[in-house]
Amino acid sequence: MSLTAEQLFAVKGLVIIITGAASGLGLAISQTMAANGADVILVDRNEKELRRVSEEIIPGAEVAPVDVADSDAIRRIVDGVVARKGRLDVMFANAGISGGAGIRSPQGRIENVDLAAWSEVLAINQTGAFATLQAAARHMKAQRSGRIVVTASVGGLRGATATAYAYAAAKAAVVNLVRQAALELATFDVKVNAIAPGFFRTGLGGGRLLDETHTAPLEAIVPMRRLGMPHEIAGVSLLLASPAASYITGSIFTVDGGITAA
Repeated sequence: MSLTAEQLFAVKGLVIIITGAASGLGLAISQTMAANGADVILVDRNEKELRRVSEEIIPGAEVAPVDVADSDAIRRIVDGVVARKGRLDVMFANAGISGGAGIRSPQGRIENVDLAAWSEVLAINQTGAFATLQAAARHMKAQRSGRIVVTASVGGLRGATATAYAYAAAKAAVVNLVRQAALELATFDVKVNAIAPGFFRTGLGGGRLLDETHTAPLEAIVPMRRLGMPHEIAGVSLLLASPAASYITGSIFTVDGGITAA
C-alpha cells in the first residue's frame, strides 16, 4: 500500500490528551497536534497558564487543570473525555518536574538529597506517569486501539552530573514501564512508546535551562553544541501519534543532539 506523507502522518480528528501541556515540550506537542487538526485536551496543574494557552496560543482548546499526582483526578479526566467523545486515540503522558540540582552541585549530592523532595518528584514523574498510562490503557484495551507516548529522558538512560537523583530514578523507571506496558497491550493494538529528550530550552528546573550561565556547561557535553528548542520535539511526537508508527511499540526515541551516542 502506497501512502502520501500527508496520509502517513495524519492526526486530523484524533482525540488526543496531553499532560503537562501548559509549557515547554508539552506545549510544543499540543501545538503540533492542534495545528494538524487533532482534537486536543490539554492537562496541567498550572491552571493560569493552561487558560492562557487556550485563549492565546491554541484558541478554543479544551483544558483540564489537574495534577497527575492525583491518580483519581486524572482517571476522571480520561473517563470524561471518553464519555463525551466516544474514544481516546492518543495519550501523551508528558507531565513532569525537574527534581532540582544535579550531583555536580553540593546540594544535589547523595548526602544532601531531601527525601520529601524525592517523594514529590517520584509522585509526579513516575507514579503520575503510570496513573496516566493506566487511565488511558483501560479504555484503549476496550476499544482495541490507541497510542500512549510517555516523556522519559536521557537522564533515565545514562548517568549525568547535571541530573538530580530523583529525576534520574523516576525517568529510568518510566523507560521500563513503557516496555512493560507495550508487552501487555500489543495484542490489543495499543502502541506504547517513549520520547527521551536531552537538554531543551524550557522553563523546567525553575528556568535554569533558559539561563546562559547555566546552559553553557550543558552545551559543552552535547555533540551538536547546543540545547534543543521545544519545536524540535514536534517531528517524533507527530510520528508516534500517526499511522506512520503502526508497527512501533516498546521503543524509546532519544531526541538529544547526540548525547547518548557520545
